[in-house]
Parts: sequence; structure tokens; C-alpha cells
Amino acid sequence: MKAEKDKVIAVAYTLRVDDGESGQELFESVTEESPFYFLMGYQNVLPKFEQAIEGKIAGESFSVAIDFENGYGDYDENKKVIIPKANFKEDGKKNKDLLKVGNVIPMQDDKGNQMRGEVTKVDYRGVHMDFNPPLAGFDLFFEGKIISIREAQPVEIEHGHVHGPDGHHHH
Repeated sequence: MKAEKDKVIAVAYTLRVDDGESGQELFESVTEESPFYFLMGYQNVLPKFEQAIEGKIAGESFSVAIDFENGYGDYDENKKVIIPKANFKEDGKKNKDLLKVGNVIPMQDDKGNQMRGEVTKVDYRGVHMDFNPPLAGFDLFFEGKIISIREAQPVEIEHGHVHGPDGHHHH
């Protein structure tokens, strides 16, 4: 079976990143014992990543370099904001556990779009957050292997994402 649209692909890989200054650094390693699953053809991974494995079969290796323009874009200083601490109160109390540097908080913009923001600092002005993707501005280097390929379940195709290794998963 080949890697193509409507197939669930399991991959193991290493991801190295390069910010143009310090050379390539290991960012993530996904093992064969605990592979990454995705539904091909539904924009669940970067287009260049999909192109690198399209047409390959289980057991084949892949390698792909993705420059930042085709990855997560350039780092954007305008995506760094300061949000009033009052916005983070629950039941009238400040949520101290939430407001720790390094925490990633799921949020919504004024149009209801889901976003993820990382707390970079908390001071008298408020909560400093960075809404850039963690890999913005980095060139990406993937090396890996296709572990398995299976037909997607109809519900996975309908939802546009994988529901677990064997297709069964409840939301």
C-alpha cells in the first residue's frame, strides 16, 4: 500500500532545526515504538513533508529539508503581546499555576480562532505572550521511516484526522 490521500500513515523521524546561527540542533525524535500518525491529504502536516513521503511504502525511509518559508513562516514580533492579568482569573481568583513562564495556554482570538500562546514573562504590565508557532523562523530537516500505512476509516475522512493507531478513538 502506498502513502496517498485517505491513508493513515505512521512515521518515525528525527527533526533537526536550524535558525541560521548555531547550526542544526535536534528538536524532536519520534520512535518506531511510538510513531506519529496522520491522515494524508488533509493538511495535518506540512505540505512539503507529505510530498516527501507520497508514493512510498511501509519500511521506506525519507528525508526532507523544509525552509522556514515553507515551514512555519518567519518569526513575527507582532505576535508578541501583553495581556492584562485580570483576563486570567477563574472564579474571581488569579490562576497562579497558569501564569508561569514557559506555559503554553490555548486561547481564542476575537473571531473565535484557536491559538496557542506561550507565557514569556509576567510583570506589572501584564502577561507577556508569544503567539508565534514554536518553529517559526527555523529551517526544518526531517529524516525518518514509514512504519505503517492503512486505509482510513470513513469517520476519520469525515473528520479530517486520525482517530488513533487502529482508527478507534472517541472525542
